[in-house]
Amino acid sequence: MINQDSTINLNEAAQPKETQVQTMTKMALCIALCCVSAFISFPLPFTPGLVTALTMALGVTAFVLTPKQTFITVTLYVLMGGIGLPVFPGGMGGLGRLLGPTGGFYLVWPLVYTIVSCFKGKEINMKRYALVNILFGVPLTYVGGLISMMLVMDVGLWQGLVMAVFPFIPGDIMKAVAAAFVGVKVNKVLANR
Repeated sequence: MINQDSTINLNEAAQPKETQVQTMTKMALCIALCCVSAFISFPLPFTPGLVTALTMALGVTAFVLTPKQTFITVTLYVLMGGIGLPVFPGGMGGLGRLLGPTGGFYLVWPLVYTIVSCFKGKEINMKRYALVNILFGVPLTYVGGLISMMLVMDVGLWQGLVMAVFPFIPGDIMKAVAAAFVGVKVNKVLANR
């Protein structure tokens, strides 16, 4: 049912119970989306971090899946990269990426996007999705990346912020809004099937 503020209450929508095969298919498609989006990335000259479309795909994953499904999906994605599959930004993979300067980003994603999924609410609502991703997804991801850069590169807080946080804020806010937009579109299609 569409409300005046263009939201759909998932409890009110007459939808059949999702089968295990449908759930697994959604999760597999989200992993594939994360893998493909990681290849859309480019470096910045003053940081080991890459600007990547992956964080947008992780947001979409959190909006389309339940919190438990999100945790499993993002954890599987990180494990795939950790064992060496080239699914991380820049076509990289391996344990060295998880233990390197940007490893904190990867390691916090399962928890961060599970939190985003928990707070997305029961209604399909772009404003709420974007706000939740901007308030939780973006800053909590920065915490992981900041900690790993400070520890691995032996830099102070200010230099860590310059390398892991400040240059990424505008793009990450735009990607959070874009993820909310795509998440709403996908959820409306799924609610009407």
